[in-house]
Amino acid sequence: MKNKQLILKLSSITKNYPGTRALDNVSFDLCAGEVHCLVGENGAGKSTLIKILSGAENPDTGEIILFSNSYSQLTTAQAIKMRIATIYQDVDLVESLTVADNIFLGSEICKQAMVVDRKEQEKKTIEIMDRLRIKINPTMLVSELSTADKQILQIVKAIFRDAEILIMDEPTSSLGFEETNALMDLIRNLVSQGKGIIYISHYLKEVTEIGDRITVLKDGRVVNSYEKTKVSMNQLIQDMVGRSADLFFFKEKTDIQDEVLSVKHFSQKPLVKDVSFSVRKGEIFGIGGMVGSGRTELVALLFGAEKKDSGELIYKNRVITPSSPSRAIRSQICLITEDRKVTGLFLDRPVIENIKVVDNEMHKFILNVKKENLSVFKIVNSLDIHLSNINQDIESLSGGNQQKCILGRWLSTNMDVFIFDEPTKGVDVGAKQEIYKIITELAKQGNVIIIISSDMPELISLSDRIGVMRHGEMVKIFDKDEVTEHVLIQEYLGYQEKTKVIK
Repeated sequence: MKNKQLILKLSSITKNYPGTRALDNVSFDLCAGEVHCLVGENGAGKSTLIKILSGAENPDTGEIILFSNSYSQLTTAQAIKMRIATIYQDVDLVESLTVADNIFLGSEICKQAMVVDRKEQEKKTIEIMDRLRIKINPTMLVSELSTADKQILQIVKAIFRDAEILIMDEPTSSLGFEETNALMDLIRNLVSQGKGIIYISHYLKEVTEIGDRITVLKDGRVVNSYEKTKVSMNQLIQDMVGRSADLFFFKEKTDIQDEVLSVKHFSQKPLVKDVSFSVRKGEIFGIGGMVGSGRTELVALLFGAEKKDSGELIYKNRVITPSSPSRAIRSQICLITEDRKVTGLFLDRPVIENIKVVDNEMHKFILNVKKENLSVFKIVNSLDIHLSNINQDIESLSGGNQQKCILGRWLSTNMDVFIFDEPTKGVDVGAKQEIYKIITELAKQGNVIIIISSDMPELISLSDRIGVMRHGEMVKIFDKDEVTEHVLIQEYLGYQEKTKVIK
């Protein structure tokens, strides 16, 4: 960029894995005081590029130039020494330690006899946070922090270690509207201090707002790099997936019939307070709200994953209120959770086991391996799940393919009620459209669909009605035709614009 110091340059980076070329002659650079965004579908090569920069992987060929020094590869220690910090979307903190202890972990300030001087660490933590205009109590345990504060704490750790290059991988994937805005403000503050930021996100609206430059990867190659003022969102999508945004998801009308599911007076105070609503056959009922509004807590109660204070779930005039997830499943209720890696998948187990964990082909304690394999092949083909074989560890799949495996698990079990909590979190643009089609098809088949999403365009385009959660209550239910992003944000925040009186 003009008049800015180049601090990082990757030249002709190539990386091969068995049977796959993850990066093919990729070049990329970063200036001080710049946000350079990296976008692409899952499997485009973004993660491999991050690993090479952080020293976790070595390129086969190419050159890395950092602050005018040339390297053929980096070790993790070199990357840290060269002031590169990577903030992953999965928070990497010690939950049982305090905020200050996490920041100083491995670099503790000690008194005599090697006793940690916690007061001094807390004092310096406050100094760092004041400089960044952040307010987090340094004595709090990390386990008590919100998801947004944990994400921000990772950035504070990087600044403490004097990082000049920050790599942010999907930093807002678990954040709501207010938390995302706070993070954007922090990034602008860091850039004003001359930090260089590599920003990776599937949220293209976010990318076009925060980025100075945007580079698109597809199939391990650089498709294009743009100044943000010289590219449209439609062009980015076309580069990423090879088709125009005009061809993207438009929900077909479904035959919505009578009410079949009633949620009555669910509470778990102070998180959920007397929530009631109904869902009709063939309807997609959306739930929106800020992070902390009680959305996820509500669906955990509906699925029996958390103990309720009160509440009754009625399906087709029959009380089916589950006291546990296993009872929910027996009542044909399934939940696709927000955090697939923690609560949705067995990461060190193969694809076949992850898909068939609920409904395996067991008869009289004998597993019919042939039948199970055929069943999984059918699911993989119908959902277009990209993998080398059904016995590979599910952890090796892209986020979109992992999510489709979870969907496949439930599609083979004849569920009636599908609850989706952030169904496309961390999923690329192309995979999103496939998941939307699956959800819509489930609705067309007459199933009950409940969706929670922080992505307002997604919520509006998929839902037939949207219930807004605020402070644990469902404060309003909108019909699809009467809602806009502006209206939703106002309702999320509990803010109503005052009408000006013209005299």
